[in-house]
Amino acid sequence: MKFLENPPRFLFFTGKGGVGKTSVAGASAIELAERGRRVLLVSTDPASNIGQVFGLAIGNTVTRIGAITGLSALEIDPEQAADAYRERIIAPVRGLLPEREIASIAEGLSGSCTTEVASFDEFTNLLTDESLLATYDHIVFDTAPTGHTIRLLQLPGSWTEFLDAGKGDPSCLGPLSGLEKHKAVYAAAVAALADPERTRLVLVARAQASALTEIERTQGELAQIGIRGGYVVINGVLPVGAGVEPIAVAVRNRESAALNGIPAALTALPRDILELKAGNMMGVDALRTLFRGGGGDSDGPAQSHTVVDVPDAPLGQFVDELEQTGHGLILCMGKGGVGKTTIASALAVALAERGHAVHLTTTDPAAHLVETLHGSLPRLRVSRIDPAEAIREYRDHVMATKGKNLDDDGRAALAEDLLSPCTDEVAVFRQFSQAVHESRHEFVVVDTAPTGHTLLLLDATGAYHREIARQMGENMAFVTPLMRLQDSALTKVLLVTLAETTPVLEAEGLQQDLQRAGIQPWGWVVNNSIAAAHPETPFLQARAASEAAQIDKVFARADRVAIVPLLADEPIGVDRLAALTALAPSTV
Repeated sequence: MKFLENPPRFLFFTGKGGVGKTSVAGASAIELAERGRRVLLVSTDPASNIGQVFGLAIGNTVTRIGAITGLSALEIDPEQAADAYRERIIAPVRGLLPEREIASIAEGLSGSCTTEVASFDEFTNLLTDESLLATYDHIVFDTAPTGHTIRLLQLPGSWTEFLDAGKGDPSCLGPLSGLEKHKAVYAAAVAALADPERTRLVLVARAQASALTEIERTQGELAQIGIRGGYVVINGVLPVGAGVEPIAVAVRNRESAALNGIPAALTALPRDILELKAGNMMGVDALRTLFRGGGGDSDGPAQSHTVVDVPDAPLGQFVDELEQTGHGLILCMGKGGVGKTTIASALAVALAERGHAVHLTTTDPAAHLVETLHGSLPRLRVSRIDPAEAIREYRDHVMATKGKNLDDDGRAALAEDLLSPCTDEVAVFRQFSQAVHESRHEFVVVDTAPTGHTLLLLDATGAYHREIARQMGENMAFVTPLMRLQDSALTKVLLVTLAETTPVLEAEGLQQDLQRAGIQPWGWVVNNSIAAAHPETPFLQARAASEAAQIDKVFARADRVAIVPLLADEPIGVDRLAALTALAPSTV
């Protein structure tokens, strides 16, 4: 592997969600450890699954991977990090201030801004902690999906600039109060990230146009904050030995076309290609095989000719139920890369073609709605909750309302306060709330961000709900966005997954988080199922057989299930999206 030649201290694996960053990062950590190096594998993903891959409970403490000498792992848990961060801020004043003021400070530290700042605080410590640097030869970072990663890596610069300018007011005092004393740490983190002798960027993608475009965008955005160059890893390419049946040939042709059209900015970077394996990348033994060639029929598991029966569960049955109310909010959630954009677009197209007014929008920083639809329909409106636009609109709104009667000095101070990074989540949440409000009169289909971002958004929803309830009092009538999300008559949450271990586990975790928030998922969608495509060659049959247990798990946990097969042609464009809901799996 080119990207593992003469590796520096820090290796960053990033890319679009669902491309296999955890598998590649895990296999790399094993490879380095088996070279005799001391390695720490770290996840900065709010929806980390390192523990699932290695079959261990890892969490927010350094844990040794017993099967591999010299390898340890750590998952930066956002909630644990936020709890510890809050305690560091509150502990010095506990006993000195009245309980009411302590409670007020704690409430100010309950939002998603604090969660992200806390995770960032732990992340920077890993880049600068001298004891860790003395303990490990390499620290391998399995990062969050691209949008979150960019945000995380931009924070050192934005926080440092923000603090250097002396900005901040009580509305952001909580999160910022823990940052002031660490400016030197952030500066050191920026220096480490920008130094190619210490840090190597590995851009992981699938052989898909959208994933390759995503890492091109990532490279450009990282270059703006001083992280340049990098290596490209194309993961999960269907091997020649997978057979010549139509579905295999079509997938291979799609992948070849994507690689031939790789963005120009990436062509000069060193590139490695990893073949798709017949089995899932779960466990040390499986990860050890990731960098080996010879996929397809030469792999042992592919010799099986198992035929998997998949229940008849067309996506169209969901549309029949969803349209009965004539309006409502439909949220497509799940791990990055499982096809939420495709499913959300297919449902929106189907509802619009049946004569309903539909607003299709996305909260995903890496939005691909326009590319997926590749056309328009009457009664279908498409938008994106763009963070930059949302922030600009929010600042303009605050200046026009709160700043209306302020003098020049007051307006200048308010404008500075609105430059706080804490403003971002509030601004995006404000637009999300508007989409929730619109669902009372039309269908609003939301293609949500990868799971970690979605949970942060729901956390903002919950914090907003608590604040409104506190301000209004128990005897006042009010309705918040969280209450609408909890209303099953108005909101339908669809969990989108692949028939693979990690996406299903993550969807299960998301379902539990939603249920704790009083939101019951309405149904599950198993997307890109090889088993539902009824493959004929041994390699794909082996892949299909590995899906069976996961499909059974989905049916055991879901109120409703739809299964969408792997398709010979990508479902791009209105006609192909309409076909996803019009036909049964066996005829798609």
